[in-house]
Amino acid sequence: MNRRQGWPVTLEEGPVALRPLRLRDAAALRDTRSRNEEWLRPWEPTYPEMPLRSTGLAPYVAMLQSIRREARQGLSMPWSVTYDGRFVGQLTVGAIVWGSARSAQVGYWIDSAYAGRGVTPTAVALAVDHSFFRVGLHRIEANIRPENRASRRVVAKLGFRDEGVRRRQLHIDGAWRDHICYAITSEEVPQGMLRRWRDGSSAGPGSDPGSALGPQGPNGGGDPRDPASPPPGTN
Repeated sequence: MNRRQGWPVTLEEGPVALRPLRLRDAAALRDTRSRNEEWLRPWEPTYPEMPLRSTGLAPYVAMLQSIRREARQGLSMPWSVTYDGRFVGQLTVGAIVWGSARSAQVGYWIDSAYAGRGVTPTAVALAVDHSFFRVGLHRIEANIRPENRASRRVVAKLGFRDEGVRRRQLHIDGAWRDHICYAITSEEVPQGMLRRWRDGSSAGPGSDPGSALGPQGPNGGGDPRDPASPPPGTN
C-alpha cells in the first residue's frame, strides 16, 4: 500500500475543516496555545518541544517540521482544525503502524473559545472516516484521562469502545497519569463515524470537550476539579 495514500488532504463539514498543518501556522499555534495555557495544562504531555507559553516561534517551527517529516513518511496525518476558516486547534492521526496492524492513535486539542460548538467530535469523525475509508487503516485509539468524563462521553457517542485502563501511560501535568484506552475499528462504523455523530448530535453544547491524547495531541477538556461538570464556556 502507498503509505501516503490520501495525504495531504483537506476535509470539511459545515464550518469545521481539517487542513494539513503548514509551517506558517507556527504563529497561530503559539498564540492559541499560550492563550489556552490553563485550559490545556491538565491534559498536557510534559515535553519541552511543544511549550504552552513561548514568545519565540522557533519551538513551534521545529515541532511542525518534525511532524510534517513524519507525514511524508506515512507515519502521521497532522491537521490544523479550523472553524469558519480560523485556526482553532490541532488534530493528528499519528503513531501509524502499517503491515498487518494498520492502526493509529488520534490526538487533538481545541481553543476554549470554540468549545461547545461540536468542533471536536466533528473533527474526530472526519479524521476517522478518512483514515478508514481512504487511507486504509483498520483500528484507531484515543487515550483519555479517567477524570475527563465529558470527553469520555464524546468518544462513547462516536462509537469508541472502552478497552480498559493503561496504568501510568503518559507524563501529564507533572506526573505519570493513567489513561483509558478507547478504540474503534472500521467494521464498527460501516456507514462512517460522521454519520453516527450527525445522528446522535442532539446532546447540544457541553458535549464537545475534546480531551484525548496521541502524538502531538493534547486536548483541552473539562474542569479537572469536577470532570463531569465543565466550567462555563468549555466543551
